[in-house]
Amino acid sequence: MSEEIQQYSIDEQWMQQAFEQAAFAASIGEIPVGAIIVSQGQIIGRGYNQPISQHDPTAHAEIQALRDACQNIQNYRLPEDATLYVTLEPCTMCVGALIHSRIQRVVFGATEPKAGSLVSSRQLLESGYYNHVFKFEGGCLHEQCSLQLSDFFKMRREQKRQLKLQQKPLIDR
Repeated sequence: MSEEIQQYSIDEQWMQQAFEQAAFAASIGEIPVGAIIVSQGQIIGRGYNQPISQHDPTAHAEIQALRDACQNIQNYRLPEDATLYVTLEPCTMCVGALIHSRIQRVVFGATEPKAGSLVSSRQLLESGYYNHVFKFEGGCLHEQCSLQLSDFFKMRREQKRQLKLQQKPLIDR
């Protein structure tokens, strides 16, 4: 097996772990984004979206995984081999935090057309003015990650529609 194919297989296995974090986020009503950080073949940090439940706009899955990893290793900088696996392309805030953490590599599932800051709406690492850049790859388990997000938003739209119907007076129905 070629090295590239072998790496992709490893990436898919780790991304499945991030996907499970995202599923947990969805189960508590958060947008389903999950992340893990791996170093030396071990998960050192886990996170899932929690802005709503934590009343914290910075509680994105990537930030939560960074916080967990840094607490676990007792350092604000990640090990030189650290890779973040996240189900959705990171936003500007998360890219900034990843730069500061000195992450080596980021693997993401679905692209984020509106807020994605690696390949979608912005390509922040191409600016040339950061003191650290990391490697990144998108599309790992893309369909699975995209479907998880679109199913969540379909469900949420349906819930809102049902709520509106329940609130309508009987005369209008």
